Amino acid sequence: MAPETTRNSTVTETVRPEDRRSAPEESHSAFAPPSGVPLSSPYSEDEHPTSEFAVPEGLRPPASPPEDEHPTSEFAVPEGVRRAASPEPGSAFTPPDGIPVIDNLVRPGAPWQDRMRTMVRMPLGERPVPERPRRTDEEDTDTGPSAPRVLDLTLRIGELLLAGGEGAEDVEAAMFGVAHAYGLDRCEPTVTFTLLTITYQPSLVDDPVSLSRTVRRRGTDYNRLSAVYRLVADITDGDVTLEEAYGRLAEIRRNRHPYSKGALTVASGLLAGAASTLVGGGWVVFLLAAIGAMLGDRLAWFFSQRGMPEFYQFVAAAMPPAVLGVLVQLFAADLGLAIRASAVVTGGLFPLIPGRALVAAVHDGLTGFYITASARLLEVVYLVVGIVCGVLLVLYIGAEMGAQFDPEGLDIRSRPLLQLLAAMLLALTFCVLLQQERSTVLLATLNGGVAWLVYGAMADTGGIDPVAATAAAAGLVGLFGQLMSRYQFVSALPYITAAIGPLLPGSAIYFGLIGIAQGDLDHGLQNLSRAAALALAIAIGVNLGNELARLFIKAPGQESPLPGRRAAKRTRGF
Repeated sequence: MAPETTRNSTVTETVRPEDRRSAPEESHSAFAPPSGVPLSSPYSEDEHPTSEFAVPEGLRPPASPPEDEHPTSEFAVPEGVRRAASPEPGSAFTPPDGIPVIDNLVRPGAPWQDRMRTMVRMPLGERPVPERPRRTDEEDTDTGPSAPRVLDLTLRIGELLLAGGEGAEDVEAAMFGVAHAYGLDRCEPTVTFTLLTITYQPSLVDDPVSLSRTVRRRGTDYNRLSAVYRLVADITDGDVTLEEAYGRLAEIRRNRHPYSKGALTVASGLLAGAASTLVGGGWVVFLLAAIGAMLGDRLAWFFSQRGMPEFYQFVAAAMPPAVLGVLVQLFAADLGLAIRASAVVTGGLFPLIPGRALVAAVHDGLTGFYITASARLLEVVYLVVGIVCGVLLVLYIGAEMGAQFDPEGLDIRSRPLLQLLAAMLLALTFCVLLQQERSTVLLATLNGGVAWLVYGAMADTGGIDPVAATAAAAGLVGLFGQLMSRYQFVSALPYITAAIGPLLPGSAIYFGLIGIAQGDLDHGLQNLSRAAALALAIAIGVNLGNELARLFIKAPGQESPLPGRRAAKRTRGF
């Protein structure tokens, strides 16, 4: 074969094929330098172990950083944009912007209601995971307690709280606290009027587990409610195992009510008598109102044992006081007795007004639980309509018989000391009807006396509008009730519900019914609207007092008040 000839403008060089094959230094390179350009010394094998392209000397990449500088990342952040040093262990951040953990959530001494209420309002991905205390050997394994059993216990506790009249927000906080205490962090409880649901997802790639429970019956037993609160407090503190929690919950369910049915009936009579004294009645009116309320209570129990709906129970319970009022109006003048029939009927209505359900409904609405709030408000409407039907039926019959009621026949500005004592008796008997613990009765009674004293000073002495005076008095009730509950680590309802009894709009409801029965619809509807305004003022005042207590008052052992829960973001009309 003829040799190949390579020509250059100045040099002519002959390259033989066998010489080309015998160049060992070019065996690893696919690039041949032009003629006249000296071939640089080849790189060692460890400099370019995997590349067939020789990088020019001036463009050689910088040396790679040490291996321990980026142990988990393959991307080197530029020096000028390097992230700041990680914060201290107590305040972790969530990328990309960083969400600080609220240290107060894990601070001992804070009520579990505040800690869990703050956490349950956070999005799932932003919730911190505080360290939980170690439990007994049976729950110290890697797997921990069974998730379905923990969720079942959580639902049973939530059922007792919701059936006892607790607000939906506090029920959700309790459910989240129980699940969180047993290691189920990724939980989402949901509470409506009759349905409890909780969902747990171990991780983003695991299937979620959902359980639900329906609240079939609701009853008022604040003694049981306080016991459930103590159980939740012990669980969140890490002092109760799962089996012990089930045992204590069974004991709470088996506990009998602290007061018998006979005691409840007597309490209803005393409550009605105290209420009639608040609106100007004497001792005779006190006795008649008490008799009417006790008869109505027994009649309601009779219908309840036979499965009649609660609406008809309220219709039946409202009729005996109205009957006694009609009889007094018909025969008192003939007998020469100066008895206020209006006070008899008004006092008999006080034990029936659903103030507890109204406060819970407004509280749920103000905290964003609109479905539960709507259902509870509808329940209040049905119960009030039942009272109206029972009283109107009797008043229409009385009007046909010649009984004429004076729509302004009440005296609420005389005998302030006697009325203050009557207000405290009213709160005391409400405590009995609510089946409260005996340790809470005295404080709730004093709270009711303060409520009436503030209302009387503002409305009767100061001449302030009754709606504003009622809201201010109810706000103090909520403030004192929340303060007492935070120092006792129990629910605030036993200290609040009974104390608002003297503020209930019994007289406004009665005047409205009298106006409708006598054909004066304008006067009747005006008084019923006033009753609704007073009821809303009570509910809003109680809720505002609760929120102020949570915002500014710290619990024992707590360095500072906890940050407020996150409110839902709403549109503002623009």
